Amino acid sequence: MPSLSKALQLINNMGWRYVSFRAMHEAKVRTGIFKKAFPQDPAFQQFISLAEWKKLDVAFFMNGRDGVDLTGKALPAELAKSFEELKEGWFRFFSSLSYNLGSNYDWITNPDTGFKYGAQKHWTQINDYSQEAGDIKFVWEKSRFSFLYTIIRNDAYTGEDHSEWVWKEILSWIDANPINSGPNYKCSQEISLRVLNWTFALNFYKDTTSLTEDIFQRIIFSIYWQLDHVYKNIDFSRIAVRNNHAITETLTLYLGGLLYPFFPKSALWKEKGKKWFEEEIAYQVYADGTFLQFSMNYHRVVIQLLTWAIRLAEVNKESFNAVVYERAQKSLEFLLSCMNLKDGWLPNYGNNDGALFFKLNDADYRDYRPQLEALSRALGFEWKYDKCEDSIWYGITDRNTEGGTVETKIGLSQFKDGGYYIHRQDGILTFVRCGNHKDRPHQADNLHLDIWRNGINYLHDAGSYKYNTDNAQLKYFMGTQSHNTIMLGDYDQMEKGARFIWYHWSQCESVQTTDNEDYFIFEGTIKAFQHVSKNIRHYRRITVSKKKPEWLIEDRILNKPDALEMHQLWHTKHLSKLNFVAQLQNKEQIAPLIREGYYSDYYGKKELCSEIVFTTKADTISTRITIL
Repeated sequence: MPSLSKALQLINNMGWRYVSFRAMHEAKVRTGIFKKAFPQDPAFQQFISLAEWKKLDVAFFMNGRDGVDLTGKALPAELAKSFEELKEGWFRFFSSLSYNLGSNYDWITNPDTGFKYGAQKHWTQINDYSQEAGDIKFVWEKSRFSFLYTIIRNDAYTGEDHSEWVWKEILSWIDANPINSGPNYKCSQEISLRVLNWTFALNFYKDTTSLTEDIFQRIIFSIYWQLDHVYKNIDFSRIAVRNNHAITETLTLYLGGLLYPFFPKSALWKEKGKKWFEEEIAYQVYADGTFLQFSMNYHRVVIQLLTWAIRLAEVNKESFNAVVYERAQKSLEFLLSCMNLKDGWLPNYGNNDGALFFKLNDADYRDYRPQLEALSRALGFEWKYDKCEDSIWYGITDRNTEGGTVETKIGLSQFKDGGYYIHRQDGILTFVRCGNHKDRPHQADNLHLDIWRNGINYLHDAGSYKYNTDNAQLKYFMGTQSHNTIMLGDYDQMEKGARFIWYHWSQCESVQTTDNEDYFIFEGTIKAFQHVSKNIRHYRRITVSKKKPEWLIEDRILNKPDALEMHQLWHTKHLSKLNFVAQLQNKEQIAPLIREGYYSDYYGKKELCSEIVFTTKADTISTRITIL
């Protein structure tokens, strides 16, 4: 049980609404109220015939497969490879790992651990955080049905028709996952993504002869109950989670009501979903375009959802509150400020679970250009960088770009709401985080520094690896050690609680920047290590030379306990290309400890890097870093 002080801190950080909701939610689970609210065996009913559905006055991105003109264009080699692998039973997980699930996968076995969940158990009885079962995301991954885009894109390029394969996969899932039962009904965001991906497939293959009345009815019946589940459990995402899950689910309710107007609850879902989606965007995307999860990858998730929202509303002659379009544009400006122009990669900052909801191209997972281009053009902006395929699928190939352009900015870009300070010049990108946290932080990484030059990430962030693994791995990747900042002894900047909870949130107290002909200078102070001592502050000064690839970083810990050592940490995959010289205030040099560290460019995959550590019992370290 947490101490009284931690309990009070949790209430202070998250609010009484959060705490009371979690308590009430748990009570509903334990008493069986949720079991009654989410039936497992509802009677089958028909909502609309296939012929009537095809005549609906409802628009999608494309009107059947003829609405996507890719025939005659060469089949991309990477797509051809992915398609052949899929035919052989190999499925891509988290945009990197591959598992051979075969053609008769049961949809409930974790391929990473071999653990098999109970398909007949009510979803409230499924433990999604079990050491024995492993990371439940490995079960959810195929059940998202993102792999359908590989089949759909192949058919668009080649003119082939693999719709029977698509229906077989969907019906197999329906048979293996009784309504409101098993692990694949545990998370409403996963349900939402599945509905969106099935919807995409239905609209692309709507005129195929393989789509029979029986297949259509079974899919539509399942979609209805999945949307019903999302609606009934929406408060969990809007109150207890309040992140990209809530944005996904509220948008899915709006689109469910819009695209399936024949369901009894469609009008309610559409009205509430739209209202809630607008509220979530206004709350979660800050006025400067940064995102409350402090994660590049989850921000891209929002970019994709905004593209779906804006385009599907537009083609159906609807629109959102102005704040949705404003925050969409600001999001583009922020992410472009962080983007490496050479390959579209961004710092691997914040939580990163490998999510790429709608893969409509063959670019690397870390390349953000396809998604940023699609939203940019959906908003009416000209895209000045490499063109990608996504926009074709969203039906915006001939988009009017009278809105101007959004592009990267040379010099300093400040995003004070999110706490990001980015300087770009002569192929060099310096990225610093110095943030306040009014919303929960996910990694103990304040004052982290990322350095890029000519497309190479010389000093990097480690990423996430896995959300459900052993404590040592969780501490490393979520904690301070995997970031380019300071540790005191073995203490993280904040105190770790259960799962995604942190106590003693670090907070920015001051930032000052100076930009002159020779240098860019960042100075920031954070309140950190409050579980060690309430008076501790971390001051960091970064001087970026404009004449050569060199950075001078001065770290000072104010009110540092004498007994604790101060560790300045750096992480790189390019040790031979860097020179580090560190010294104390008296000019005495400090020898580095160079040891193995880890990074995870892709969720579930851990790789070695070099971890450089400068340690002292003094309170100040100054380090000059030069790219050779």
